[in-house]
Amino acid sequence: MDIQNIKNRFGIIGNAPALNYALQVAAQVANTDLTVLIHGESGVGKEVFSQIIHSISARKHNPFIAVNCGAIPEGTIDSELFGHEKGSFTGAADARKGYFETVNGGTIFLDEIGELPLGTQARLLRVLESGEFIRVGSSKVQKTDVRVIAASNKDLLQLVQAGKFREDLYYRLSTVPIRVPALHDRPEDIHLLFRKFAADFATKYRTSSVQLDEEAKQLLINYPWPGNVRELKNIAEQISVLSQDKQITAKELSKYLQPYSNNRMPVLASANGHSHEFANEREILYKLFFDMKKDVTELKRMFLEVLQNPAMVAQNQALINDLKESEAYRMKSTESPVKLPPMPVSMSTAPLLHQPAQPVIIGNDIQEHEEVDESLNIVEKEKELIIKALKKHKNKRKDAALDLGISERTLYRKLKEYNREE
Repeated sequence: MDIQNIKNRFGIIGNAPALNYALQVAAQVANTDLTVLIHGESGVGKEVFSQIIHSISARKHNPFIAVNCGAIPEGTIDSELFGHEKGSFTGAADARKGYFETVNGGTIFLDEIGELPLGTQARLLRVLESGEFIRVGSSKVQKTDVRVIAASNKDLLQLVQAGKFREDLYYRLSTVPIRVPALHDRPEDIHLLFRKFAADFATKYRTSSVQLDEEAKQLLINYPWPGNVRELKNIAEQISVLSQDKQITAKELSKYLQPYSNNRMPVLASANGHSHEFANEREILYKLFFDMKKDVTELKRMFLEVLQNPAMVAQNQALINDLKESEAYRMKSTESPVKLPPMPVSMSTAPLLHQPAQPVIIGNDIQEHEEVDESLNIVEKEKELIIKALKKHKNKRKDAALDLGISERTLYRKLKEYNREE
């Protein structure tokens, strides 16, 4: 089918080269039974591409079902996908068919595939390789003929490296990869989409369509759109309903745009002034702990120098105070479980002799300082932070997950990994 016909049929607006290429690949692969993996940020319309592939394929008259893997609890997802037998688990009053059985001959779209538990991934791999599956609680092997289209807004290769996604399943799914471009990568389409949404909402609410002046158009195009097409549609609806003046200026438009930056990942500055962008939260946490360890080592070295040369006390007092304030701020901002050695009020030799973290002095000689490295294991630090959040919120998982910046389902999975389900 021609790309323009696909756009007209499914209401796709835009002429960005990356969008056209993605549609071309979808059209070419539709008449095959190859597995497709759709990449793209949340809100770019990955499910629309799965519907395109199914609707112009030889399976178009057979069932199509979209499954959000992240919305199904881990304990029931095997039953949802592959079915179960009566009495196979608590609450299984009757036998039930799974999606791979009911959609036989059709297409199943697995959205957020990266959220699948490892056990379910192994079952899915068997379906993809041999077309076989087994219901939960059964020993009977069944056959199915289902085409699988998967999608993820996460980098599955990073999940593979982190041990959260099977490498063999990744390569089996990505037989044909399709990357749907984010809205900020197709700026030429942003105003076209806005006009289309504004016209649709004007018809829906029986009002005049809003128009943007030139400055407002530039503001719209330069906005990073972290929510992609979904966010743009919401903004168009808000303006259509709430705006009194149908000629929208940049000042008026800015009221509806969130103060996001183009780069939404945290950035830490290095000593030479260059910034470093981190790929994930674990790398940021690791960097913070590593910097703290270096500062502690520097403090210990400085104390040794002062002990060897008391005349340096006055010269280094300002530096000591700065380091003390820096470490106090870092400890407050990160709430890290790592404890720094106490800073003495006076830098005279006598108080330092009573500090347990300082080297032992015998006569006028100072024994060689032995540095004991603290654990920098990310898993351990992650476990400590989870335990600390649970204690802070009195074991209320929802509040603890919100404080940690993760989903409640992810927190539940982490607790199972650490054998802390109480």
